[in-house]
Amino acid sequence: MSLSMEAGSRSADASAEPDTLYRDGLKEKPKVEMPKLADIGMPSFENAHEARAYMKTRLALAFRIFAKYGFDDGVAGHITLRDPVDPTSFWLNPFGKAWQNMTVDDLILVNSEGKVVEGGPVRLLNAAAYAIHHAVHQARPEINCVAHSHSVYGKAFSALGRNLDIITQDSCAFYNDIVSYASNGVVLDSEEAGAIAAALGDKKAAILRNHGLITCGKTVESCIFWYLALEKSCQAQLLADAAAAGRGGETVKVTEEDAAYTYKTVGSEAAGWFSAKPVFELAELEASRV
Repeated sequence: MSLSMEAGSRSADASAEPDTLYRDGLKEKPKVEMPKLADIGMPSFENAHEARAYMKTRLALAFRIFAKYGFDDGVAGHITLRDPVDPTSFWLNPFGKAWQNMTVDDLILVNSEGKVVEGGPVRLLNAAAYAIHHAVHQARPEINCVAHSHSVYGKAFSALGRNLDIITQDSCAFYNDIVSYASNGVVLDSEEAGAIAAALGDKKAAILRNHGLITCGKTVESCIFWYLALEKSCQAQLLADAAAAGRGGETVKVTEEDAAYTYKTVGSEAAGWFSAKPVFELAELEASRV
């Protein structure tokens, strides 16, 4: 048996070639084309236990990446990985553990009932982490990783009570793939968590009003890259909106046609996974030096 990066999910979309990347009516293809999925080396696994071991290493690195970018905020924030062995359970960070030095051995496994059934020496569980992530994982069986934090630009943008404008090529990754949700305080109950999952729908990201950002992906890498990209897109829009207002104008939006076209290159699951390669490579190198 061979499992793809989506081990534990019920979809293999991340390993499928996207629709043609070229504009309709293009007379001839460019001389140099973008690499195909077969060229970029997405890993596959012989069994679910092998997939689990690999994905847990990526999850531990994800916390180190978030810490390096300053996305850790006290004990707030969480990243979860659906367990390939038992897809009704997920791995996450123990409550109160520093992200900067997170290891595979620190991660804890939480079942569908919210019980910690396996993991490191610290087995404290953030109730909000369970509520939000359980709801999203349950509603989105094709999703394997969910990330949420209170990063500065994300929570600043969330206070505007609006969705992201598509004003840059990078923000095209979220074209028709992000929602804004009116949060109702700390998420400790299944009702509010379910409302977040319902608002997220089939999108890759949500801006939780007066709260922060949440992203999801079929791989740890894509989920983390979407979060990095969304945080930077929020920062770019805050800067651009302020500059435009100072000049008495508005930002120039990417056209619907161009946004849809660009999304096919920068917004696919495979694009998210591949775009995260440099930051994960650096995180691996830094972890090996400790």
